[in-house]
Amino acid sequence: MGKVIFDISMSLDGFITGANARPEAGWGGLGEGGERLHDWGFNSPDPRNHEIMAWYATTGATIFGRTGYDHSILNWGADGPTGALRIPTVIVTHSVPRDVPQGGVYSFVDGIEAAYETAKTLAGEKDIAIMGANVARQFLQRGLIDEVFIHLVPVLFGRGTRLFEGLDGEHISLESTEVTRTAEAIHMRFRVVNK
Repeated sequence: MGKVIFDISMSLDGFITGANARPEAGWGGLGEGGERLHDWGFNSPDPRNHEIMAWYATTGATIFGRTGYDHSILNWGADGPTGALRIPTVIVTHSVPRDVPQGGVYSFVDGIEAAYETAKTLAGEKDIAIMGANVARQFLQRGLIDEVFIHLVPVLFGRGTRLFEGLDGEHISLESTEVTRTAEAIHMRFRVVNK
């Protein structure tokens, strides 16, 4: 099995969405101005940003929570968050949505352990990407994440969804393993020490 990597873009003040995040608010329901968090990956001429984006194509599965799914399904459609790559996507939810796209890449599971096991099976030897704050917090607290990859975007949102809000329990030690600075983001990779 590859690594389990929590990968997310964040504003300098710790937000992963803009204010009023909801399905119809910007691409992927990222709220007011939330698309700015992903400009580094989609609107940058910097080849270093392109290299980071290329990693997504090598993953074997992604894991999202129900909120991420609900906010993004209008844009994802049946192909999921990776578009034409159609990488299997595991959604953690207590109930399966009514309108799941036909022929979609989605697996719906009830719980973190089920998501972990399902993604491992789907990914084979490839990495698993976790996206979304709530699911990532639960994975971190269970010691199921190998690396945290944060794309720190030079913007202050002031409001939105905070990344690590509500992280309970013992301290989680991280070791900085890589920092890449571009005009659009500082990409920081950490290894989780006390898994």
